[in-house]
Amino acid sequence: MSIWFKPYILEEIATLTNKHLTRHLGIELQELGEDYIRARMPVDERTKMPFGLLHGGASCVLAESLASWAAFLCIDPQRQNMVGLEINANHIRSVAGGWVSGICKPLHRGRSTQVWDVRIEDETGKLVCISRVTMAILDKGKTA
Repeated sequence: MSIWFKPYILEEIATLTNKHLTRHLGIELQELGEDYIRARMPVDERTKMPFGLLHGGASCVLAESLASWAAFLCIDPQRQNMVGLEINANHIRSVAGGWVSGICKPLHRGRSTQVWDVRIEDETGKLVCISRVTMAILDKGKTA
């Protein structure tokens, strides 16, 4: 059974993100499951640090983007907004090129907060980064 507020299709979600930071970093949505969302990001001049390896901040952008999309898909967008509250990331392995992919799954979906688990892997399936993202759920008209 799907955890999303309504039935969504991947292309519908992608149109929400084609003008923002994710576009500049080359992040591509890949899959929307019943309780997860997956995206990939290139490891290139946009996402590397000067030493030629994937920048940890780029991994955090991928993780928070996935969690934000997932949180949005779980709320009633007519009544609620969601904002990032906290992100934690452990960088496990370096990557020098190719692609990394992240999969985001819920740990907690409450009335006012959601906590998402994001695992980022390289093209061989080796763990690169693990992140936990907490999202605040706000009623429209209220601020964080």
